[in-house]
Amino acid sequence: MSRIDRDALQRDQVRASVRAAGYGHLLVDDATLEASLDRILSTRPKGQPVWVFGYGSLIWSPTFHFEERVVAQAHGYHRGFYLRSFINRGSPECPGLVLALDRGGSCSGVAYRIAEDAVREELTLLWRREMIMTTYLARWLTVRLPAGLVKAIAFVVDRTRPTYAGRLDDETIVATALAARGHYGPCEDYLCQTAASLAREGIADRHLERLTRLLELRRGRSPR
Repeated sequence: MSRIDRDALQRDQVRASVRAAGYGHLLVDDATLEASLDRILSTRPKGQPVWVFGYGSLIWSPTFHFEERVVAQAHGYHRGFYLRSFINRGSPECPGLVLALDRGGSCSGVAYRIAEDAVREELTLLWRREMIMTTYLARWLTVRLPAGLVKAIAFVVDRTRPTYAGRLDDETIVATALAARGHYGPCEDYLCQTAASLAREGIADRHLERLTRLLELRRGRSPR
């Protein structure tokens, strides 16, 4: 499986593919996944709509339905390649890297407002995509929209897990991206598509831009 879409999530095909590949032991079970979603909804700010903050692949491939989409900024967290990927963009034999939010600074991305009558359905699909391992912590973060501050669901790295990579130098990130491939495709595609999506939104991320230039040099291309 190299493409993640809404239909695959509705059929829970991602987890089925991981099990078929012999890596089912890496997955959380259905009860744990459901309990995680219950916890985030039980702490939902009263009287407010449900927003989801995307800072990586959710910008260019959200896969869930939404009513509104706006550029936003999360406060208190920044984006980085802090998470080793054993499923999505790598394997246990050759782990990849994906973005996660970690403490400190701020992060610009995209916020999505989910229709009230579709919250459970759409978040279930999102959980099947992002929370199939115990690598992220789902949190309500303060996010600034053009219209003001709201609380939004975001996925923060869990530093206590062995998948936490810590701060890596640019050469290590790029070498990993070139080598790794997972159920969602090559790690290098993830890096490049995220950088391109940020540029399309008018969001400057010097680190992602620098990594993209280095990646192109390692591929033997002239950097843009």
